[in-house]
Amino acid sequence: MPYLVSVNVARPVPNPYKPSRSTGIDKQPQPGPVEVRAPGPQGTGLGSGLVGDHIGDRAHHGGDDQAVYAFAREDLDAWQLRLGRPMRNGFFGENLTTRDLDVNGALLGERWRIGDEVELAVTFARIPCSTFRGWVGESRWLKTFTKVARPGAYLRVVFPGFVAGGDPIEVVYRPGHDITVSMGFRAVTTEPDLLPELLAADEFLNEEIRDMVARRAAFTLG
Repeated sequence: MPYLVSVNVARPVPNPYKPSRSTGIDKQPQPGPVEVRAPGPQGTGLGSGLVGDHIGDRAHHGGDDQAVYAFAREDLDAWQLRLGRPMRNGFFGENLTTRDLDVNGALLGERWRIGDEVELAVTFARIPCSTFRGWVGESRWLKTFTKVARPGAYLRVVFPGFVAGGDPIEVVYRPGHDITVSMGFRAVTTEPDLLPELLAADEFLNEEIRDMVARRAAFTLG
């Protein structure tokens, strides 16, 4: 059964990679339960969906649609082999490191129950930024990461509560479309011809992604 390997949060540290004064990308596994709750709007809310976690650039990260970030331990293992260096839980800035869960194959709008209380809904893929590039420190890192198209998933909080490493994860709802996290990522990065297909998941798209789809449609018609 899928489960949480660890729950990871970060304290603020200086950010040398972009104008924001601090970053929370250096997330560390926590020994005990962590509270999860909806953080509110991006920019004006609490930032992260995990109590005690830090979001530095709240204008572009955090908020209800990016409340929690999940990344598969299997993908960290693959990057370890490819890059020849250790990748601990939380190193990619993820709040939840999972095992035996198809994070990138999750459908937009899919819901996960974690432990006895928390329920989260998949919103979209993580789009890598300059902080991530600088933090990992590999040459042409954003291009390499993007080409693999296994970005991990952002989630919103449906039901709050506490989560901890070892908690089981159950997929409790899958919507009736076939738009996965990986496909959405490819549509907005390397394969813009896929953008119109995202309309199959329209009810689960945020305004920014809908705008991208509309611009692509106008370009095609023009």
